[in-house]
Amino acid sequence: MALSTDVTTSVQPVTVPTSWLAGSAAANSSAHLATSPLSIDEIEALFNLPFSDLIHRAQTVHRAHHDANKVQLSTLLSIKTGGCSEDCGYCPQAARYHTEVENEAMLDLATVVATAKLAKENGASRFCMGAAWRGPKQRDLDPVLDMVREVKALGLETCCTLGMLKDGQAEQLKKAGLDYYNHNLDTAPEFYGEVITTRDYQDRLDTLGRVRDAGMNVCSGGIVGMGESQRERAGLIAQLANLDPQPDSVPINYLVQVEGTPLHDKMAGEKAIDWTEFVRTIAVARITMPKSFVRLSAGRQEMNEATQAMCFLAGANSIFYGEKLLTTGNPDVTRDRALFEKLGISPL
Repeated sequence: MALSTDVTTSVQPVTVPTSWLAGSAAANSSAHLATSPLSIDEIEALFNLPFSDLIHRAQTVHRAHHDANKVQLSTLLSIKTGGCSEDCGYCPQAARYHTEVENEAMLDLATVVATAKLAKENGASRFCMGAAWRGPKQRDLDPVLDMVREVKALGLETCCTLGMLKDGQAEQLKKAGLDYYNHNLDTAPEFYGEVITTRDYQDRLDTLGRVRDAGMNVCSGGIVGMGESQRERAGLIAQLANLDPQPDSVPINYLVQVEGTPLHDKMAGEKAIDWTEFVRTIAVARITMPKSFVRLSAGRQEMNEATQAMCFLAGANSIFYGEKLLTTGNPDVTRDRALFEKLGISPL
């Protein structure tokens, strides 16, 4: 995909398994990096366009591929909260950090189904189930498979985010009826070690490959405002946009600093980027991944209506809908409906 910039420096991709690049039909559906990747310089050039030019370009791309006044609604439920062994610097669910998030037992099937029914009644078309694991053990996965089956039976699209997947687990989820699997890249490879040390970037790419090979839709995005540079934000977009095929859903999260996490300690509650840079990130994601659903994700509760409206104008066409995102707050349904009415937006 050519972008009209004058720079030609190539992105330095993470090494991927050769099986992703093979000519078989299964491999062709895998999450591998494109052979002619967009460069970080190209993407950074988009970030540096005058704001109105960037928004105009993003809106033009958006209208070419999507209904500009429709937004996909997803509801996210934490089915297993706290006690995670990872050290993600943004996450209050890590067992090693002293936050107010406790290690809780997995929710029972009836609770999950009841929550999914309410989400559907409120207009959500997709129900996402998240668990604070490094990756599921089989004893963990078995009850999740039951949840997927029951939620799917309600007529909702199903999504899970359970951490890293081992061989065979993606196939089990697919067989149970899972439509989407979320596994975020979080940030650029160059900044990744500043945030996470208990798993590497390749682990994340490997899980995305297993998801795609199993025939599920990939949901993968990242978090901005963690102290990364604009070039590192461009590097995140490069990694996502150069996945082949590109992710079906791309959640863009604005860091929510939670007391007790390393990033809160480091940043002392001060925002690392302002609203214009976040909107620029949405716009660049839309331009470089024109067919993907770009989700306005965590951090939305702290945005005013004008900022959210700018994000929709920049090409965001999916949100998490409901009052909570795993362990952090989210605008309630009534507030979202009021904003949609003001903007003339309706759910897909």
